[in-house]
Amino acid sequence: MIPQLPVAIIGAGPVGLAAAAHLAERGEKFVVLEAGSAVGHALRQWGHVRVFSPWRYDVDRAARRLLEQAGWTHPDMEALPTGNEIATLYLEPLAALPALRSHIRLDAAVVAVGRRDFDKLKTTGRDEQPFAVRVKPARGDEYELLARAVIDTSGTWFAPNPIGSGGYPVPGETGNDAIAYGIPDVLGRERGRYAGRTTMVVGSGHSAINAVLDLVTLAGRETGTKVIWAVRRADTSTLFGGEEADALEARGALGTSARQAVTTGAAEIVAPFRVRAVRREPDGKLRVTGLLGEHETDLRVDRIIVAAGFRPDFSFLKEIRLGLDPWLETTPVLSPLIDPNLHSCGTVRPHGAAELAHPEKNFYIAGMKSYGRAPTFLLATGYEQVRSIVAALVGDHEAARRVELELPEIGVCVTGPRVKGQAEPATSCCGPAPKAKPIVKVAAANDCCGGPAPKDSDACCVDDALAKAAGDRGCGCAAPAAPVKTKVSACC
Repeated sequence: MIPQLPVAIIGAGPVGLAAAAHLAERGEKFVVLEAGSAVGHALRQWGHVRVFSPWRYDVDRAARRLLEQAGWTHPDMEALPTGNEIATLYLEPLAALPALRSHIRLDAAVVAVGRRDFDKLKTTGRDEQPFAVRVKPARGDEYELLARAVIDTSGTWFAPNPIGSGGYPVPGETGNDAIAYGIPDVLGRERGRYAGRTTMVVGSGHSAINAVLDLVTLAGRETGTKVIWAVRRADTSTLFGGEEADALEARGALGTSARQAVTTGAAEIVAPFRVRAVRREPDGKLRVTGLLGEHETDLRVDRIIVAAGFRPDFSFLKEIRLGLDPWLETTPVLSPLIDPNLHSCGTVRPHGAAELAHPEKNFYIAGMKSYGRAPTFLLATGYEQVRSIVAALVGDHEAARRVELELPEIGVCVTGPRVKGQAEPATSCCGPAPKAKPIVKVAAANDCCGGPAPKDSDACCVDDALAKAAGDRGCGCAAPAAPVKTKVSACC
């Protein structure tokens, strides 16, 4: 470790600036590199969207301490901010603090990260070699910045998943200006592109629901506006989330509104539908060819919104020794805690620096990007991640291990994958968490997640069944080690 060099933070979003706040509190040197022209650049791309988590989950504790020392007033704890409000009411004041201001570089895109004079192959002396971060500013020449550690909080917003269900763009998708990704502002600056037209939304998560509901609202104001909601999954029973069982009221209400839109015919749902190709016709419309169930079908629409999730961009990390799960693209330790193939509770067991570590010493990915392709990330998770990471970087290993994660339940849980002949994952409604969350005893390495074990397995929980099915002794949840006290948010 080279203490005279700074810690480089990639991205000046909520999690990146939280990392900066924790480093500032500990008197550590750091530099924040942001590709955009303002802090919260990616967040502002969906700034019109109101999040479903209230302010009490959206502000990092260290950042709050620094802000309140400067006279800042916390917004109403129970109010639901938009992306733009998070940027203007929280991130901008935070970035303007003297402790952070001079350490933030805007219009500074990171194009490569590695070890100085060491490619990925070279090992001897690697851990002592400083990181070399290649920066391309908006104006001027590229330059190299040396750092003793790197925290990548660059997110996934600018790497959306394509429309193709196989993970690749379909013919006619790439470069098509009639296809948008994420949650476009159809009621605001992009209204003219959607008013009076037929739009197909592809996706089944909260981003897709937001886009569908905005279009339904637009249809109520603009004659001729139609909404087609294309969903890949055959089973739509959990499409609307926890609804009234969701501990986040706004998130539950979102699902309820979506159900109502489908029931009343305001949005036409097409499922299971998998897009095979998109072609522009002579009249300017798009012909979307796909499989509706087992039958090939053509749909004619004016525009498409792809809200099928996001994926991490590792293109600038080719010389970093990453340890990645082969399908989720997160760390192998974190993967089973958040893998939607295993469970989908909207929560995750406590995790921090240990679970986020890569083979490259002192390199971490935090925030949304740390979840790889998993969709269940919340800001509070990222704040706990960087608190633990910063503690580890300064040698406070006790604090790094002491991770507290308190998140509200989503209300609907998939409790496990297929195990020993079980046809499909079992689905159960967990219900909202109790308002006063108790202190739960959790064994440091022996807790279990995923819900109860399948009836035909000799196991205490899904994790235990999976481990035994793979030939291991099990996860040990039947005989936990001496517990430690920590706040957790249980799935069910």
